[in-house]
Amino acid sequence: MESVKDTNPLDALRWQKEVKTVENNNNGMLTQADFFALLTQELAHQDPTKPVDNNEMISQMTGFSTTDGVAKLNESFNNFSASMTSSQALQASSLVGRSVLVDDNVFGMAEGAGANGKIKTDLPASNVVIYVENTAGEIIQTVPVGSIKKGEFAFTWDGKDGNGEVAPTGAYRFRIAGVVEGKAAELQAMTYRKVDSVTLAGAGGNINLNLNGGETMALKDVLEVSG
Repeated sequence: MESVKDTNPLDALRWQKEVKTVENNNNGMLTQADFFALLTQELAHQDPTKPVDNNEMISQMTGFSTTDGVAKLNESFNNFSASMTSSQALQASSLVGRSVLVDDNVFGMAEGAGANGKIKTDLPASNVVIYVENTAGEIIQTVPVGSIKKGEFAFTWDGKDGNGEVAPTGAYRFRIAGVVEGKAAELQAMTYRKVDSVTLAGAGGNINLNLNGGETMALKDVLEVSG
């Protein structure tokens, strides 16, 4: 005989039990709450004739505290890193429109604007001459300096060629030659470059300065800031 099931038409009108899914944002890592849950289960199912040793209990509690402390320390470091990045970004933004010293002898120049630079040498040098060259390698101006001591020596090019005419807009480079300990040598040249803008490469990323002439350098590589 076929059985008949009683059905209540009101069942269709009742609210169905809502099942909520709790998101797990810990990427599968055990939290302190998980450790305490495990400890509770361990105590609930321990052998009454062989209770958990006090030293072992203390060791487990210490492990829980250490895990929680490390998690909080990591969070503090992340907050500190974000704060430092914001501070550096604010510092870098104040450099827009100013000039920074770059360890590079190549620079871009607007017509007749001139350029500033520095010579760096570990030893005294004599017969020092600054050659201003264009992108074709042609010498358009020669600036005699004479003798310099070890260290850094600042210089300025007025933006004019050997005939006293204004040099056109373009890319140039300083090549510096001299005599060091009786031998001909090429000295290190550094240039001042104007900062056009600042780029922050994502959260926690490097802060880059966009220089006049289209080049980019990291804020950490700035040697000196000029007005």
